[in-house]
Amino acid sequence: MAGEITLSQNPGETLKKWRRNFGVTQTELSNHLGISPSVISDYESGRRRSPGILIVSKIIDALLAIDEFRGSGTARNYCAMLSDGGSFGRICSVCEYIEPFSLTEFGDMIGACVVCGDADVSIYGYTIIDSLKAILELLPDQFHRIYGRSTARALIFTGVTTGRSPMVAVRVSHLKPGAVILQGVDPAEVDGVARRIAELERIPLLATKISVEDLAANLHKR
Repeated sequence: MAGEITLSQNPGETLKKWRRNFGVTQTELSNHLGISPSVISDYESGRRRSPGILIVSKIIDALLAIDEFRGSGTARNYCAMLSDGGSFGRICSVCEYIEPFSLTEFGDMIGACVVCGDADVSIYGYTIIDSLKAILELLPDQFHRIYGRSTARALIFTGVTTGRSPMVAVRVSHLKPGAVILQGVDPAEVDGVARRIAELERIPLLATKISVEDLAANLHKR
């Protein structure tokens, strides 16, 4: 975490990514550090000079301490990601971005329309998941692995008919994605329960009718 933040071309954006990965608000972080929330906001927006390694270390310690107070759920999931070297085979594929990418632009690349939520966010990668294979073959304790190195990503569920099952899986998972994209269903026909879950979790939900082949080809061009 410290290395990624300090070596990033945009340390503030990377800092914000990790704060969100741990589900910590700016106010919670600033209260733990004993500073004003505006200081965290200034670091993340780039208004304040990039924090040095000492400040970054304090911020990381604060995120871990807050997570530990909550039961260390996020830290345990990240440890599991790093220790599990298994493969999903044909269930899904994971792609990481070095720099943040606009979800709006990402959606445009694959013809995805917003079903609900705010698409004015950044993602650091995406995961394409065969929804049927995931339901039939992916064990509950393996679900965290679809997040790769960051939860700030788009989860693209393919072969979707209503969108309810993928969103229920997201709902019960401790880790939450930056966005969910449903492939194979018209935006107007997305299940009401799926919409409601997205709203409750504050996760942007998009849908596209583009074929899986075209979707993969378009993303490969990026």
